[in-house]
Amino acid sequence: MDIAQIFQNNQTWVQKKLAVEPGYFSDLSKGQTPGILYIGCSDSRVSAEELMGIAPGEAFILRNIANMVPNTDLSVMSVINYAVEHLKVDHIVVCGHYYCGGVQAAMKSGDLGILNPWLRNIRDVYRTHKEELNAIENEELRYKRLVELNVEEQCINVIKTAEVQKAQRDRGLTVHGWVFDVHSGNLIDLKIDFKKLLENIMEIYRLDLQEPEKQDKKS
Repeated sequence: MDIAQIFQNNQTWVQKKLAVEPGYFSDLSKGQTPGILYIGCSDSRVSAEELMGIAPGEAFILRNIANMVPNTDLSVMSVINYAVEHLKVDHIVVCGHYYCGGVQAAMKSGDLGILNPWLRNIRDVYRTHKEELNAIENEELRYKRLVELNVEEQCINVIKTAEVQKAQRDRGLTVHGWVFDVHSGNLIDLKIDFKKLLENIMEIYRLDLQEPEKQDKKS
């Protein structure tokens, strides 16, 4: 890749934007009010805004290997906190994709060094759903199903967080699990039934979130 070409591309892009909308960048600099927090994979083939057909400013984006939401990752937890508490997003989307190298690597037993602890989170998903996955004889279908189950489990990890539970209670924040099919270009809503999925375990993860007491104005 020619790095110099990137800067030329940038200038061409700026001129095209200004030709259509002279105030585009001045408006963009005024702030952001995204309605969606999008948690996706860092894969170079998956462009979040492009696949959703949205403009800059409409989604707050977090990307990492295999769209993970580990509760020990301060970067992930900080993004969720900022998006929910400060940007007041209405939706959180976890979007995986078929042909994900991270998920594929987690299905193998090779030693991948620093990636081992990260991929272990996906291997834990496999362990949790081992019976279902091992019953799928076709390797590609098993792999695709793990992609879907990983999205499901990361959505659950999102729901476990205190700020998300509070926003669900107070203003109806919703969580969604999607998969992008790189082969066809289609975006698939997994339509996860979180109520059914969490009915037997949410008592463990639900936090006793008390609303702050209102100060007595008369005191």
